[in-house]
Amino acid sequence: MADDTAAEAPTSSVDGYVGDPAVRDEWDSRYSERHQLWSGQPNGALVAEVADLSPGRALDVGCGEGADAIWLARSGWDVTALEVSGVALARAAAHARDAGADVRWVHAGLAEAALPPGSFDLVSAQYPALLRTPDSAAERALLDAVAPGGVLLLVHHAGMDEHHAERQDDAFDPADYVWPSMVAALLGDDWRLEADEERPRVVPEGGAGAHHTHDVVLRARRLR
Repeated sequence: MADDTAAEAPTSSVDGYVGDPAVRDEWDSRYSERHQLWSGQPNGALVAEVADLSPGRALDVGCGEGADAIWLARSGWDVTALEVSGVALARAAAHARDAGADVRWVHAGLAEAALPPGSFDLVSAQYPALLRTPDSAAERALLDAVAPGGVLLLVHHAGMDEHHAERQDDAFDPADYVWPSMVAALLGDDWRLEADEERPRVVPEGGAGAHHTHDVVLRARRLR
């Protein structure tokens, strides 16, 4: 079960980061271990699901090294990209400059970012590592960010919510994280569920996570 103790107030660091410093440091460490953590290609589920949408304002949650945000920007979207790792954001910004893509970068946790509610025509969260809290803060932040008529697209690796440790030192506990089913459970009458299914994954060459072969895709449209 998720920890029910009250979370400490988010802190703002000298570089403007708003969120849990331990989460930032963990992801900075992961990114620092490799010159490039991800494939550098936009996620296949995002490309497929955005094909029928008219470009508008997009939020990329957990943008990593920026491939999705850059692809969206070059496809005509006005993109805000959110990430806890300053190491990843620096790489993403450099890639965007090289690609001539204009992206607004936000160094913050999702729940702590205080994004304007109802501001995005697309909220995309591709394989996010969102920590659970007793008040479902991350789930509600995803939903609250979507504008009326807009789309929430949440994609995760299939079966990860039932993950069992393969090694004694494997500290990953699925109960600590937010999964698509938890977000789907919060959808009310203001939403239309357009997809909630497992499907084969378009696997990019190289990068962490390439061994995952299937996705869970949740797509929901906010009606009002």
